[in-house]
Amino acid sequence: MKDDCIFCKLANGIFDTNVIYEDDDFTVILDAAPATRGHSLILPKEHYANIYELDEEIAGKAFKLAKKLASKMTDKLGCDGFNVVQNNGESAGQTVFHFHMHLIPRYKNDGALLQWKPTEPKPEDQKKLCELLSM
Repeated sequence: MKDDCIFCKLANGIFDTNVIYEDDDFTVILDAAPATRGHSLILPKEHYANIYELDEEIAGKAFKLAKKLASKMTDKLGCDGFNVVQNNGESAGQTVFHFHMHLIPRYKNDGALLQWKPTEPKPEDQKKLCELLSM
């Protein structure tokens, strides 16, 4: 746990919050400023600033937990869709530098925005990217 990290404190019960799930590795809380009804955050109890620092085992557990909670939330809240969002770095919208995943139930005409303007890359640029990024 990092002493100056608010999400470490929330995940480890130092501050009271609205917990909807907890296990040895994670605490899931309702977002204090939700985009939609039920918007929640998956918080690892151990501090990782972002996905680059995240332990691979914890990463796998986080995505399994996201799937489990998305299914339950969809059933219980009757939402029409679901966003699982995870930002890394200020330019990507990360504002708290403790790895976390947003679980955002979506409802028809809810007004919540998660969008970008699609680009039209040239086929030769796409081919170069494939060569650069292939594993």
